[in-house]
Amino acid sequence: MSSEKWVTALFLLQLCCFNCGSCGKVLVWPMEYSHWINLKTILDGLVQRGHEVTVLTPSATVFVDPGNSTGFHAEVYPVETNQEDLGALFDNLIALWVNEFKKLSALEYGAVLQEMHFFSSRLVKKQCENVVLNKDLVKKLKKAKYEVVLADAICTCGELIAEILGIPFVYSLRLTMGNTIEKYCGGLPSPPSYVPVPLTVLTDKMTFMERVKNMLFFIYFDFWFQNFDMKNWDQFYSDVLRRPTTLCETMGKAEMWLIRTYWDFEFPRPYLPNFEFVGGLHCKPAKPLPEEMEKFVQSSGEHGIVVFSLGSMVKNLTEEKSNLIAAALAQIPQKVLWRYQGKKPDTLGPNTRTYDWIPQNDLLGHPKTKAFITHGGTNGIYEAIYHGIPMIGVPMFADQPDNIAHMKAKGAAVDVDFHKMTTADMLNALKTVINNPSYKENAMRLSRIHHDQPVKPLDRAVFWIEFVMRHKGAKHLRPAAHDLTWYQYHSLDVIGFLLACVATVVFIAIKCCLFCCGKLGRKGKKQKKA
Repeated sequence: MSSEKWVTALFLLQLCCFNCGSCGKVLVWPMEYSHWINLKTILDGLVQRGHEVTVLTPSATVFVDPGNSTGFHAEVYPVETNQEDLGALFDNLIALWVNEFKKLSALEYGAVLQEMHFFSSRLVKKQCENVVLNKDLVKKLKKAKYEVVLADAICTCGELIAEILGIPFVYSLRLTMGNTIEKYCGGLPSPPSYVPVPLTVLTDKMTFMERVKNMLFFIYFDFWFQNFDMKNWDQFYSDVLRRPTTLCETMGKAEMWLIRTYWDFEFPRPYLPNFEFVGGLHCKPAKPLPEEMEKFVQSSGEHGIVVFSLGSMVKNLTEEKSNLIAAALAQIPQKVLWRYQGKKPDTLGPNTRTYDWIPQNDLLGHPKTKAFITHGGTNGIYEAIYHGIPMIGVPMFADQPDNIAHMKAKGAAVDVDFHKMTTADMLNALKTVINNPSYKENAMRLSRIHHDQPVKPLDRAVFWIEFVMRHKGAKHLRPAAHDLTWYQYHSLDVIGFLLACVATVVFIAIKCCLFCCGKLGRKGKKQKKA
């Protein structure tokens, strides 16, 4: 080997083994859809730093493609469900959520929502069993000597795998329903007086009745979490680990919680040293558009363009919905690029083009983009924040209404009710966002906040994963709340003791007063008799 090649090899070795913190081995327990898109960005960052990344993926997936695992290794384990059935199952669930839930009463909605979560829980548990009960696979994973597990807290099992392998684990997640997992398992303080419970569509500035609503949701999710298939998971974890434990206790051992939002999005709230907010880690500068698309964008002239996407989960709409939306789009002077895979709407105007896929980030970063019509997914919102683009929110399910509520409160978006909207509603929302300069100004303000960070979100996420690998955990950041019972955490035992002390002092004081009064009374009677 020539001297030049030796120098290059030594430089690459130094880059790997010193710059990246001695290049470790990372095992990943992923989740589908937008969760995977976000997690994949972190994996790419780890691979670029020289780490060896292995993704545990079932033989049937929607987004995690083992055949296209550039940069990382995919460890595929068999599952009973095939690819087509899994995709159809998710499509049916999404269609149910989008089209049917608004027709239900509050009680019916809660029951169906809980049943959907039970179903999801059973599906994840089956996948978990296919891994942890596969002795050959577990033996192979132990032999590989991984240093950390990276998992999504919504998709339980990653923490169990970490326990079996005896290694630390890190979570990547968006705050969960009701803040339940972070609150109960992570110990994250969530005062209901000013921290809005997800699904309430509230802000941190609440009226009295809104605080009542928030408290009711707070109590409901507390009850829901305690009854959310917990006994089955607790028993399963105890059986696998061969010692009494619970799902929440195991999840609470997470070394770091990488939350996929930041203070440009979140309302100010308390958090813990092992919680790091890394929202927008997937965002990046815009790249040039494909030639045909660039020509269409440039043809918009001074009016500019509107970007329209409902995310990766909703591929098409009903014919009625698509026609009323297309009719609104046809009435604005801007050109519209719409990610849509359904039947071409009859009311589609010449200013609107539909695409099976669009380079969303590159379009949002284009200087001609005036507005973004979005379903309210966190990834899309962050790309809009990154590029300073105001939004028209059309939220449909999950955290989307809350996400748009956050953007509305910050003055960067207006919302349209997906289930009740008319052509006029969509048209008015578009005109408001495009023609009122305050929305653009507020979007740019959020963008400046997002960019004004000492360390980029992705670098921060990768740093903390490497930190856990270097130090075999981050126990010094773990709050003592994990070692307390619920009544100790809320100081109910201390309050009870102090109340008992006060009651005892008051009781003794009253008794002394009664005794003294009685003694003085008897003395007065004796004096009268004398």
